[in-house]
Amino acid sequence: MAKSVLIFGGSRGIGAATALYFAEKGYKVAITYNNSGYAAKIMQQNITANGGEFIVIPCDVTSSVQVDSAIKQAVSAFGRLDAVINNAGIAEQKLITDVTDTDWQKMLNTNLSGVFYACRSAAKVMVNQKNGSIVNVSSIWGITGASCEVAYSATKAGIIGLTKALAKELGPSNVRVNCVAPGVIDTEMNSNLDIGALADLADETPLGRIGTTEEVAKAIYYLANDADFITGQVLSPNGGIVV
Repeated sequence: MAKSVLIFGGSRGIGAATALYFAEKGYKVAITYNNSGYAAKIMQQNITANGGEFIVIPCDVTSSVQVDSAIKQAVSAFGRLDAVINNAGIAEQKLITDVTDTDWQKMLNTNLSGVFYACRSAAKVMVNQKNGSIVNVSSIWGITGASCEVAYSATKAGIIGLTKALAKELGPSNVRVNCVAPGVIDTEMNSNLDIGALADLADETPLGRIGTTEEVAKAIYYLANDADFITGQVLSPNGGIVV
């Protein structure tokens, strides 16, 4: 029987690459989107045209009600839920003195509360199944911190703490929880960086380049599907820029 995965924030960037990779591996795939419905529908058309099972679900991860609904829709469609990938997130570069209360709450609600809601909802399903895997997407800035990204770094560090704690809680139920902390990746989120800044980051990276979304997708798939004795860990595909 084909396994199933739900990817929060699966219509663009790392999420889209992950959805495509899981589909190639024979998974039944559900993705959520918030502002990228057109991209999600195009992915759905392409994958189902090739015989894959793929559904798209509108979801604002800042709403626990919508997150719970997305989990229920995926389980209803597939019968079970083998993996949940928490990729939805936002980024913003500002001096801390320019970060407003609204900025701070938006970052927390999207990047950290959204992951918490999804983990809480997925745990109910997976504990009952006595099987499952959750992969949360953090960032190297959650490990090291980044200047002018205090709010973003704080939420991504929070994801790492959440992952480690939840892995201990769910391990006895045969549910694994891990984290991917990508380095500088060629995504729309980094499109605000000019060519010179990207070149500098590539120069700082021992492998001499920035990463691709497909490379992160493979790391996510490994943790979700192949890493049977790995839980509570942080895998950082970053080209060696952080060791």
